[in-house]
Amino acid sequence: MAILTAYWGLDGIVLFFSLWILAYLYMTRKFKYWQKRGIMEIPPLPFIGNFWDCFTMKISSAEFVQDLYKRSQGLPYMGFYIFDKPFILIRDPELVKNVLVKDFNYFSDRYASPDVNDRLGYANLFMMKNPGWKILRAKLTPIFTSGKLKKMFELMIEIGNDLDKYLDSLRLEGKGKNLEMKEICAKFTTDLIGTTAFGLRTNSLSNPNAEFRKYGQKIFEYNFSRGFEFLSIFFIPGIVKSIGAKFFGKEVSNFLRDTFWDVINERIASGNKRNDLIDLLIELKKTYGDEDLGGFKFDGDDLVAQTAIFFSGGFETSSTVMAFTIYELALQPDLQTKLRQEILEAIDKNNGKFTYDMVTTLPYLDMVVSETLRMYPPLGFLDRIANQDYKVPNSDLIIEKGTPIMISMIGMHYDPQYFPNPEKFDPERFNEVNKRNRQGYVYFPFGEGPHVCIGTRIGLLQAKLGLIHLLKEYEYSPCESTIIPMRYDPKGLTTTPLGGIQLNVRKYVQNVA
Repeated sequence: MAILTAYWGLDGIVLFFSLWILAYLYMTRKFKYWQKRGIMEIPPLPFIGNFWDCFTMKISSAEFVQDLYKRSQGLPYMGFYIFDKPFILIRDPELVKNVLVKDFNYFSDRYASPDVNDRLGYANLFMMKNPGWKILRAKLTPIFTSGKLKKMFELMIEIGNDLDKYLDSLRLEGKGKNLEMKEICAKFTTDLIGTTAFGLRTNSLSNPNAEFRKYGQKIFEYNFSRGFEFLSIFFIPGIVKSIGAKFFGKEVSNFLRDTFWDVINERIASGNKRNDLIDLLIELKKTYGDEDLGGFKFDGDDLVAQTAIFFSGGFETSSTVMAFTIYELALQPDLQTKLRQEILEAIDKNNGKFTYDMVTTLPYLDMVVSETLRMYPPLGFLDRIANQDYKVPNSDLIIEKGTPIMISMIGMHYDPQYFPNPEKFDPERFNEVNKRNRQGYVYFPFGEGPHVCIGTRIGLLQAKLGLIHLLKEYEYSPCESTIIPMRYDPKGLTTTPLGGIQLNVRKYVQNVA
């Protein structure tokens, strides 16, 4: 005799369906959260919400948020669900301004969060929560003053020469060769960030087995496992600890920890000064030691976390900008010719010498890079969380404490209301007249407000220097392996070209009249 019925098997069926119904009711209990508040929402699926295509990695994270943006055209905001949790997408520029800048104190933290015990992932400037973030930001800002950047630039020149030698070694005369440009750009920026921030010659361009490049690849190696780690950190942080997700991955974390402690200890022992990130961190370590500063300290893994995020962000962001710029210029040779002419004239005017002022004041190069960042921002969305109830101005909506907020950077950058014919690569969008006439808070490739990327200036400097070296002697065109139109890696958190960027590269031959 069974408990509920005459048969144990039937008892099992009843129990199974009872548990399934209870799970269904639990996972759908918050559905219609936005509808009840008069906010448009996309009907969610039981258990998964609106997250299916992203969760199964059919589309990238940025494309997922962009699709929500498109489906709520004409609205200031809309609601959606990841599993059973209500999120809100902000799409009105004025409200974006409020969230990122004007009312920053309500939204001062990212929603994304690694495991608090993953100190390299959790305690770095990109991920750190307040009040620690505010202290950390203030202490690290001095490394990016104009004076420091100009000193770094002197070190960058040597890596630029290394890029020239690398390209020359490929023997690209005549018909040239088909090359994967994203990897070449990443090798260059890895060597740049190695020498400027850490005083290391990483030799990625000269050594195909360079350790820094190998481990840098692993950080952004978007296989299913890494893709799921990033998805959980940015969209489902509640499960991060239980699945053991690491922001940098376990193997990379061990490499970065060992390497940077070796660098820090060697610098302390030698007493050498380079006025770089390592020197700043050593001074902070001496000043604050193991003092708790709002949830972190300048010691142990918390200290190394800053080197890890500057390394990963430093090479990946700049190399992405460089590679996508070359891709678009390969598709529009007239723009490529125009930019190359500006570069060659500037080099000639400086008697062949590369200077900080030359690289940062080329107007057409700045327009081209700005347009690349519109179409291909390194991270295509922004995330925040309400740390207290917030009443949206001129409405009855209250964003409740703990509500995750998403802003689609790509959505706004491709909105024809702000950028007509948005699929076209057009640097003239960023001439002085068009920049003055553009509505605010519709273009923000490095974020905006107090949380704006601290490394924006050095990232742009690296990318522009790299583009000058790539374009002054070589020209680029599509080849049979070039993917047109561009497709993104659906497992990628950052804006990553699927299959890389394959182009024909050949030595530029100047026509002599």
